[in-house]
Amino acid sequence: MPRQATHPARPDKGKDKAKSGRRDPTAAGERDAAVNRAASHNYFLLEKFEAGIALRGTEVKSIRSGRANLKDAYGIIKDGELWLLNAHIGPYEYGNIFNHEALRTRKLLVHKEELRKLIGKTQQRGLTLIPTRLYFKNGRVKVEIALAKGKQLWDKRETERRRTADREAREAIARSRRAST
Repeated sequence: MPRQATHPARPDKGKDKAKSGRRDPTAAGERDAAVNRAASHNYFLLEKFEAGIALRGTEVKSIRSGRANLKDAYGIIKDGELWLLNAHIGPYEYGNIFNHEALRTRKLLVHKEELRKLIGKTQQRGLTLIPTRLYFKNGRVKVEIALAKGKQLWDKRETERRRTADREAREAIARSRRAST
C-alpha cells in the first residue's frame, strides 16, 4: 500500500504574473521605460510637453522589456508635424521578419495648439526639442519632450559647482543634527 503524504502540497512558486495580479512596473506606468539623463546636463530644459508616439507592435513590446534609449534623440517639426529622430528602440527579441528598424523616424502626436506653440518657440534662435523620458500612461506609450536651450561648457561647470555646494550643505546640516542628538 502506498504511503500518503502527511503535509499539504506546496503551492506552485512558478505562477505567472497574470494569475498573481502583479504587472510589470514599466508597463503599469510606475517606472519610466527610458530616461534621457544627458538632457539636463547638456541643455537648459525650459518647458515640458507630453506627446503620444506612433509605434508598431514590436516597438511597444521592446519598450516594455526596457530596450529603448533616448540619448541622442531629438524632435523636429516638418510640414506641420512633429517627428522624433534617432530614438533607439531595439528589435523585439521574439519578433519575426516584420520586426521594426531600431532608429526609425517616429511621429509624435500633440494637440494643434501645442504644435503651434512649439513651432513659434523652435523658430527662436538656439531652442530645440529634446525627449527627456519615455513612459506608459493608461497602456499607451508617451514621450515627455522638452523645449531646451543648449548649455555652454561654463554653464555645465556652474551647474556642477552649484550641485556640489547644495550636497555639501545638506550633509553639513545632517551632521549637525546627528551631533546635537
